[in-house]
Amino acid sequence: MQDRQSFADDDEKTKCCIAAMIEAERVILARRRAELEDCACKSGMFPDPGRRRALFAAGTALAAGVGSALAPARAGERKAPPGAVLRDVPDDPTRVPGTPVADDGGYGTRSQFETEVRQRFPTPTTISSWTMTPLDKSEGVITPSGLHFERHHGGIPTIDPARHFLLVHGMVERPRKFSMADIRRLPSVSRLHFIECSGNGLTEWRKPTLKTVQGTHGLLSTSEWTGVQFSAIARQVGLQEGAAWALAEGADAAVMTRSIPLEKLLTDAIVAYAQNGEALRPEQGYPLRLILPGWEGNTHIKWLRRIELSDKPFMTREETSKYTDLLGNGKARQFSFTMEAKSVITFPSGEMKLPGPGFYEVTGLAWSGRGRIARVEISADGGNSWQLAALQDPVLPVCTARFRFPWFWNGQPAVLQSRATDETGYEQPTLKQLIAIRGLAGPFGSVYHLNAIQSWAIAGDGSVSNVHA
Repeated sequence: MQDRQSFADDDEKTKCCIAAMIEAERVILARRRAELEDCACKSGMFPDPGRRRALFAAGTALAAGVGSALAPARAGERKAPPGAVLRDVPDDPTRVPGTPVADDGGYGTRSQFETEVRQRFPTPTTISSWTMTPLDKSEGVITPSGLHFERHHGGIPTIDPARHFLLVHGMVERPRKFSMADIRRLPSVSRLHFIECSGNGLTEWRKPTLKTVQGTHGLLSTSEWTGVQFSAIARQVGLQEGAAWALAEGADAAVMTRSIPLEKLLTDAIVAYAQNGEALRPEQGYPLRLILPGWEGNTHIKWLRRIELSDKPFMTREETSKYTDLLGNGKARQFSFTMEAKSVITFPSGEMKLPGPGFYEVTGLAWSGRGRIARVEISADGGNSWQLAALQDPVLPVCTARFRFPWFWNGQPAVLQSRATDETGYEQPTLKQLIAIRGLAGPFGSVYHLNAIQSWAIAGDGSVSNVHA
């Protein structure tokens, strides 16, 4: 594990967290190189597989802590990647019958040649941990449900929807328990929104630390959420005069709670029961989850079981000792809910390798908790000059937007950056600008809400690395 003295200015907990994330990523990169796939469309983009044995040996020590899905198969053993079924590959698929229809049991699987998985942070316990989305493998803007990032504080509960209720009480006229059937009878909406953990990129404040975009930005995912607007539920119970805040509570072992301003709940909050066209997955809050478009992920309470209305915030653990932004002067910002405009280039990004000079389509994602993305600019010279990228339609409010930019690489070293501006006029800042206001991570600064411009350095041999520029 990397020497924690490299982060000597951080507190002990932060040093342990960063060092463990570095080690977890190292194991995953070793696995990737050991299982490197041939890809005609992106040939040569990844490091030379000739070093696979040495890299695999370097990573096996922590493999068990990272998760069984990340452990390479034993010699001679063939295993299908998670979500797939291993099948024999014929020399000519036109000369033999294919797999029987519904042989998968009726739900479906992905191809055995697709291997991307969520990367788990190696906490001492798997009950309280998180996983990161492989953004470098993303297409379009929607994250497959099976790759949506996770954050859990007390494990993933198993809940029978027939026995699950949402209690709405406190400063209401008619306190009520809603069954899942009651909620599904109310008018529904379906909307595409991103969710981002406010700790996304927490390792990157002081210096470039993690190597891949999955490590630096993987606590971000986008789904279509279907459910009932809270405003519809509010009409069912009636709100008392003076009600201004609500406590949202989950049914997990941690009994996760957050104080939410009533104004936000009435504006656009969704009590969701479906994701990407099917019921929520257990790790995403089955059977009920609160969606607060544009706000930090910790407020999107999963396994939602209770909403209590009050005239003031409840000052829970998650908004006092956690999820506050320490500033350079020792004070802290509290209730900093909104995720500001941000972007990241996903191709090319860290640990990829361009095969040689020529044309490439630079692409990535941009998002803002305050509305639509208005424009994204690309720099190939570390921010000295900028050019507009194209935004893929549709560009939706509080949703990731896919941007694309044609780039001819001349084979010389370059530094690629993206800069997003949202419809309010807010422009994504540089890391230097953020630090000037917020201080550095650790005991005298914030580890949350890092939305600085990300830089990827392209070396003369085409290798891509995470840098501060």
